[in-house]
Amino acid sequence: MENNLEYPFTTRPLTKEEGGGILIEFPDLPGCASDGETIEEAIKNGKEAVESWIYSAKKHNDPIPAPNSYMDASNYSGTLSNRVPKTIHMMLAQRAKAENVSINKLVLSYIAQGLGYHGDTNSSHKGNV
Repeated sequence: MENNLEYPFTTRPLTKEEGGGILIEFPDLPGCASDGETIEEAIKNGKEAVESWIYSAKKHNDPIPAPNSYMDASNYSGTLSNRVPKTIHMMLAQRAKAENVSINKLVLSYIAQGLGYHGDTNSSHKGNV
């Protein structure tokens, strides 16, 4: 198997409704995920999931993405279009004017904050397998 490849992963706690434990997911490999009672067990199970994913892809002659390929910004245009209710548009325009920035810049800062930028931390673990 391709043990020299290091695929990035994220982990998060599973809720009681989801069965508890830790979920591990691999953004480069669509649908590749596993879990475990502990982070160590989730990572061990995740390595097996990656090996199975790659084995299946080879068996079916499917492409195998390189590690970190999901992070390649050239795969994205940078364009995002979204319609919002008129009242939200009004509120954004008012806030942008008060902050002396464009609506686009204001919305970008809100999105970045929501994704965890600007010193905001979240409980997800990121690493490589």
